[in-house]
Order: sequence, then C-alpha cells, then structure tokens
Amino acid sequence: MAILRLGRTLVVANPASHSGKGAEAAERARRFFESYTSATESFELVMTEGPEDAKRLAAGAAQMDTLIVLGGDGVIHEAANGLMTLPTDARPALAVIPMGSGNDFARTISATYNDPELSLAELLGGRRVSIDLGHVTNELGQDTHFVETLSFGLDAAIALDTTDRRAANTSQEGSMLFATSGVKVFSSGHKGYPCCLRLDDGDPQELRALILAVQNGPTYGGGFRVCPDALPNDGMLDVCYNVKVPSIPRLLALFGLARSGRHVRSRVIRAERARRLQVEFEGEGIPCQVDGERFEGRRFEVEVEPRALDVLVPARCGW
Repeated sequence: MAILRLGRTLVVANPASHSGKGAEAAERARRFFESYTSATESFELVMTEGPEDAKRLAAGAAQMDTLIVLGGDGVIHEAANGLMTLPTDARPALAVIPMGSGNDFARTISATYNDPELSLAELLGGRRVSIDLGHVTNELGQDTHFVETLSFGLDAAIALDTTDRRAANTSQEGSMLFATSGVKVFSSGHKGYPCCLRLDDGDPQELRALILAVQNGPTYGGGFRVCPDALPNDGMLDVCYNVKVPSIPRLLALFGLARSGRHVRSRVIRAERARRLQVEFEGEGIPCQVDGERFEGRRFEVEVEPRALDVLVPARCGW
C-alpha cells in the first residue's frame, strides 16, 4: 500500500476537545510523528488557547503542505475559514484527527474518531480529494464558510443548545446530547419561524421553518442524517425543510426518523438541492448555526464554493 507523504506539516490541536482529552491526544499524535519520521518532511504541533486560534494559525500556514486539525467540528470550521483567506495555490491540504463530541465531518469522510493513532494511520493510507464549502453572508455583510452544516430555526436552536451543554462539561456526547437538547427546545420552538426561502432561480416559498438545514455533508448533531444523500464534492448544497407545521407528536416522530434519514420520506419534509439560496426571516433573534457555531442575522445569502479545499480522507471514503 502506498504511503501518503504529508510534507511540511502543521498540527493544530484543541486541548479542550472530547471533554478535555484533546491534550493527551495531541501528545499521542506527537509521539506518532516522532516514531514515523518518513511520514513528514517536518512537523510542528501547536495547541489552541481560545476562540479563533485555529483560524489564525491556518491563515498563517501558507508555507505548509498539510494542516492537520485535532479536535471537533468547531475547530475544523475555524481552520477551514483560515485556509480560505489564503490564495488557492497557497492552501495546504486539510486533514483531521477527529476528537469531538459530534464528529460529523469525520462521519462524512468515513474517518475513525477519538483514536488519534488510528486516525493518523488512516490518513497515511488515504488519498487527497477536493471538497466544496458552503458560504453564508448576512444582511450586515458578515460572512463565514461552512464545512458540513448551516441551519436555522428549531434544529439550529437544538444544535446551539448542544454547544452550550458541551461548554458546561456535560457527560453526554453525540446523538444522545442532540436528543436531550431537542426535548428541551421543542417546547419553545415547535410553531416554527416565519420566513421566505428561494432556491436558485425558483419561486419564493413562504414557510414556518422548524427544519431548515443546508448541508455540504449528510449529518449534523452527532450523526443525524438530515440530508442523507449530501456529498461534499458534487458542487451542490442539499437543503431540507418543512413545508407544513406538524403536530407535536408528529414532530417528535420526525425528529426520531432523522437519525437514519427516513424523515425525508414524509410529506411534511422537502429535500432539494441548490447552488445558491436566499432566506429571510420576519423577526429578530432567529436561531442560526454554522458547523455548530452561532451566526446571527435575519436575511442570509448562501452559495456553494466548488472544490474550495483539498482534504485527506481514508481509503474507504466512498466518494
């Protein structure tokens, strides 16, 4: 089996990831590279100390061949945004050692998570591919890229609540954490958020959004397959939204079906694909999350940026 050469490599690690296990995982990654010196031309390991550190470090990685991010979806999001500040030909390949609670990007690329040595072995036996990114801009001109997910309304409120719970060091992780947040949020957001949605050049649709997710990959919330057919290399964004406001029992049932992606079979749900979309909400304070991070606004322009980043994926990745 051919071994992928990583060249000049920067490892950016979030020591707080996976309930504080990121620091230990980073040292295990260091020992791995010290043992397999032929894998890299050089390597440097840097720990993040706060928000936006990964973005700043990625933005300064133009002289590197590979940027490896150790952490969860939030630090991957930061690193991708940092890389996108660089000229296209100066961006190193992005690789991940998934050490998060949700690990949705790891699921998209079929990577092992929370096992740094195995993750690195998979990278060295993997391949380099190009992926799309999503890009969203609000009415104030504030913008960000997303690697996996952008969502609004009830599902965004759930995702943001899971982020708050992780920050409070809850013992729950993954889909169990997402489900717990869902039960809490249902009581306040089950009537939906009035908005107008337009996909590409289609007609505007007036909705009361409970589910309005724009996906580059299939999952969020630790494995909920909200857009089960989404691929991050097809030049399209997958969009899942409700066209009716279901009863609370039906809404709870749809929430459960989303774990396997079967919610898209419901007449309440519509699954579409688009290269760009606009969504405008009537009120203020609309829940919105980008790769699990809070993003504010009431009017949003969203588009896909095809082949924006090169990433390293395991050989078993199916796309």
